[in-house]
Amino acid sequence: MKLRIGSTAMIAFAALSMSAVSADAGLLVSTTPSCDAGAAPTQVFSQWLDPFGYAPLPGGDFESAAAGWTLNGGAKVVAGNESYAVGGSSDASSLSIPAGGSATSPAVCVDLAHPTIRFFAKRNSGGLLGLSQMSVEVLFQNNLGILNSLPIGVVTPSSSWQPTLPMTILANLLPLSLDAGTPVQFRFTPLLGGDWSMDDVYVDPYQRR
Repeated sequence: MKLRIGSTAMIAFAALSMSAVSADAGLLVSTTPSCDAGAAPTQVFSQWLDPFGYAPLPGGDFESAAAGWTLNGGAKVVAGNESYAVGGSSDASSLSIPAGGSATSPAVCVDLAHPTIRFFAKRNSGGLLGLSQMSVEVLFQNNLGILNSLPIGVVTPSSSWQPTLPMTILANLLPLSLDAGTPVQFRFTPLLGGDWSMDDVYVDPYQRR
């Protein structure tokens, strides 16, 4: 069974609009990370007919003990890479997130021209009635420093490694120009008690030129 994403775009977009208005169209915060160019985007999902360029999210290959990530509730790096080895044949690790756990990524910059995130996932146990899914949220701060969270996707189960479909980040709609990036984080949480694995997280990134 291939992974599919439950559409939450309309609800999330409405919430994003309300948040932006209440925050005086807040753009960036004082904790903005560097938006200087990092790894060059590549067509890492081309074999799944996705021609767009993606760059690895920092620590998202989990080969460096999830450096920069915040792991809660028993989430941890374990042996075993996603089966397609898109990050390299020598990769040997992935992230395990048990029931009750979550993982939050380091901050990255996105903008109007860079709207999506993709990664690899599989479900290891079904949780309540075998219905467990994985939720994905984008976290961002307005100009008042208030943390906001928006759901951007729900990954339905597969017992083998599969790439997710592209998830629209939505918070990238906040910048008023292509010259400004918005810092965001991503939070991954199993729902309904299941245990999940994830690996090789990529974003369509903001890169200052």
